Amino acid sequence: MTYRVITLPRAERDAREAYQWLAQQAPEAALRWYRGLREAIESLAAHPQRCPMAPENEYAEEEIRQLLYGRRRSIYRILFTIDGDMVSVLTVRHGARRLLRPEELREDAGG
Repeated sequence: MTYRVITLPRAERDAREAYQWLAQQAPEAALRWYRGLREAIESLAAHPQRCPMAPENEYAEEEIRQLLYGRRRSIYRILFTIDGDMVSVLTVRHGARRLLRPEELREDAGG
C-alpha cells in the first residue's frame, strides 16, 4: 500500500525555519540537508508503521509516530500521524528541543 503524505503548515514552517538557520551557517550543506529532509518525509509513503511511536504519543488522542532524520547533533524528529491511507506530518523538531506539550499537539492539529 502506498500512503498519501501531507505536510501540514506547521511542519512546513518548521522545516523552512531550520533550513534558514542552517543556511546562515553553511549554505551548501543546508540545501543538501533540506533535500534529504524532503526525501525522508516522502519515504513515509511506504511503510510509515516502520517508525516508532513518538514520546508525545503517551498523551495524544491519536497515534503519533516519529521518523528521525540527520546525524550526530543534528537529529530532527519528524512527527506524524497515520489515518487510513494518509500520513500527516505534524511538525519537524530538532532532537534537542523539549517534547511537545498536549496543548501544543492540539494547536498543531488545527494547522
